[in-house]
Amino acid sequence: MSFDLFPLKKIFSGKIVEYAELVKFEHTIFALPFALSAMILACPPMAWPSLVTVLCVLGAMVGGRTFAMAINRLIDAEIDAKNPRTAGRSIPAGRVKKTEAWGLVIISALFFIASTWPLPLICKQLLPLAFLILILYSYVKRFSSLAHLVLGVALGSSAVGGWLAVSGKLSLLPVLFGFAVVFWVSGFDIIYACQDEAFDRSEKLHSLPVALGVSGALLLSRIFHGLCVLLLIFFAWLYPYSGVGLWTAVALTGAMLAYEHWLIRGRSVGEAIHLEKVNEAFFSVNGKISMGVFLLILFDHMTTASVVR
Repeated sequence: MSFDLFPLKKIFSGKIVEYAELVKFEHTIFALPFALSAMILACPPMAWPSLVTVLCVLGAMVGGRTFAMAINRLIDAEIDAKNPRTAGRSIPAGRVKKTEAWGLVIISALFFIASTWPLPLICKQLLPLAFLILILYSYVKRFSSLAHLVLGVALGSSAVGGWLAVSGKLSLLPVLFGFAVVFWVSGFDIIYACQDEAFDRSEKLHSLPVALGVSGALLLSRIFHGLCVLLLIFFAWLYPYSGVGLWTAVALTGAMLAYEHWLIRGRSVGEAIHLEKVNEAFFSVNGKISMGVFLLILFDHMTTASVVR
């Protein structure tokens, strides 16, 4: 009797796709390049992170982010089911069972811990705080409008973590770089949340678009993005090995953030936001910012590593 493996392949490949959709694996492009950038920036001239450090940071990023997204989808499952924009997600639609999602949460948490363990002591010491931030994000919108900033802190912390994985100590420079990421992420998450302003208001959920109105929230988003660029300028000014690549990365970030806000601008009087452009602004523009910054910082380190200011 022959045994046909094709149905099993189809089932498991389908599940992998569903799990990837559950945790929005493609969103890794927002956080991972900044963590890798921080690792490079933490290295002195003519030095690079060790292979073990790079692999551990990659593992910690994948594990931590998968944990955060999976537990967020579980905590928000009932809310997602009510929202027409999110009702088709894997758990509300029944394509992924809650027990499966909890299994993913546990496995990714263990992977996060295991990947962090070979890194410097300070990384292990900050693990409980990292888990607290990742879990807290899912609950904040039930009682505060500051969920966008908590998400920013989560991704900003990953950038600081990349620096700590190399240097093993906290200083002003990684904090500045991390806060730049905080305001970048918080600013674009406010834009993304404008899509759900009416739903959040009807469900008594908190967000800055609900608290300030869409126009007020977009103004605050522009302020946050302005702070992001200012912090990057301050960082590049203080960073002892700044080169053309780093300053170009700062300029690119400013230009792309300005384009992001231009892209979603209202097309008529009284229209606060061009909603159909939000996804393009969220995915395309911010993905280009993170990858562009990483590539320019990598170029800078390769071409100016022998120059010490």
